[in-house]
Amino acid sequence: MSLNDASCTFESMTSPTTLKTSTEPPLVSAVHWTRAQWLLLMVVCTVLALDGLDVSMVGVALPSIGQELNLGTDSLQWIVSAYVLGYGSLLLLGGRLADLLGRRRIFLIALSVFAAASLLGGLVDDPAILIATRFIKGLAAAFTAPTGFSIITTNFAEGRERNKALSIFTTFGASGFSLGLVVGGLMTSLSWRWTFLVSVPIAVVVVFLGMKFIPKDKPSAENSGHDIWGAVTLALGMLGLVYTLVSAPEQGWGSVATIAGFAVSIAVLAAFAVIENKVKHPLIRFSILKEGWVARANLSAVGLFGSYLSFQFIVTMYLQSVLGWTPLGMALALLPAGLLVATSAPFADRLIEKFGATQLILTGLTALGLGYVLFLRVGTTPNYVLDILPSVVLLGIGFALAFPSINVQATAGIKDSEQGLAAGLIQTSTQVGAALVLAVTTALVSGHGQAAGTVSAQAMLEQYRPGLILSAAVAIAALLVAAAPSRRRVRT
Repeated sequence: MSLNDASCTFESMTSPTTLKTSTEPPLVSAVHWTRAQWLLLMVVCTVLALDGLDVSMVGVALPSIGQELNLGTDSLQWIVSAYVLGYGSLLLLGGRLADLLGRRRIFLIALSVFAAASLLGGLVDDPAILIATRFIKGLAAAFTAPTGFSIITTNFAEGRERNKALSIFTTFGASGFSLGLVVGGLMTSLSWRWTFLVSVPIAVVVVFLGMKFIPKDKPSAENSGHDIWGAVTLALGMLGLVYTLVSAPEQGWGSVATIAGFAVSIAVLAAFAVIENKVKHPLIRFSILKEGWVARANLSAVGLFGSYLSFQFIVTMYLQSVLGWTPLGMALALLPAGLLVATSAPFADRLIEKFGATQLILTGLTALGLGYVLFLRVGTTPNYVLDILPSVVLLGIGFALAFPSINVQATAGIKDSEQGLAAGLIQTSTQVGAALVLAVTTALVSGHGQAAGTVSAQAMLEQYRPGLILSAAVAIAALLVAAAPSRRRVRT
């Protein structure tokens, strides 16, 4: 693709005053880390993988949970939505508090809470408590995810060393999410409770390893004044916004509750913006969006995750409801995408150095969009190899290229004291994007539903088709945003 900014390598992104020319030799020196650095990386990577596993495993287990606890579809939705609610609403706050209060402290406390909530969720029979544990796990993940990200960016030097660490970190998260479908199928075959309990011993071990291998850090020197009202309005505004998004399909997009929810959330977030522009030490410096590729990376993340999670939502229903596949059979059908993402970790940083993060984002989003479009061909009796597998492979390639590149691009050139903020921004974009596009997808599928009593496979497929079209449209829109020329502003 012949874009003005697509030929820049990552070195030129992190050092914008110097553009790499075609006559310069590529970097070939290997990255050498100490044993302590490798163990530090494995600690934070494992936690991100647990977050990804938790999201996808529970989706496979929902039918079993509903059958055992006698829950309807509306209640089952909240087992998923409660996690998104906690995760998406506090990511920005979690990342910033890690900067202000100490990354190691926040990371270990949040991981301990995650382990306790996982244990409780696997033991209870009360649906309300089960949903509450999912919300608490989402809150905990809202602190561990951006904190783990900023632990990496502050302990690995910017450039090739950080590129490699971030590519491994983000690939662990994506792999956990992708392979969670298979793990969830295996755990559900034993009992749905194991989809909750399997994370507990792993999290406990990682807490002890983290105490040993995560370096102690001091709160940011900028923490000379606590922005209490900024923290309160941000948390309440994001909580209200994500709650409204995930409940809108059930309440109705034009209902009083939905309109009021959006209005109140926007008003609270507007108050947060006013506060941040007036206080001496703001929780979030809005001008960070003008630096480097922060704004573009965040918009790309919205499109990437929004389209991908919505597609997964549709395809799991299609494979089970239309084709009648078992959860494990469905998971195995999607396994190639997860394997492609998982095996890309050793190479992602080299690809970023060679081609530049922007070029890989463009290529990845192109592959995603093509994969979604190809899937529109499926019918009620598809040939897996010819009709489904090409899309699965393209999605694996697209996600493997775009996901780590977006995360590298989002934090390039940002100073250490704001790495948690930058990490929180990009991960908030992924969660809010997922919640928004998934909510619209659910509304489209429901609004396009068939008349009562129509249960043919073809009718169900037509019901899901608008959601497939939306996933493709969102990916293409993200591609256009990533391809648009822009000027960078870099902190000096």
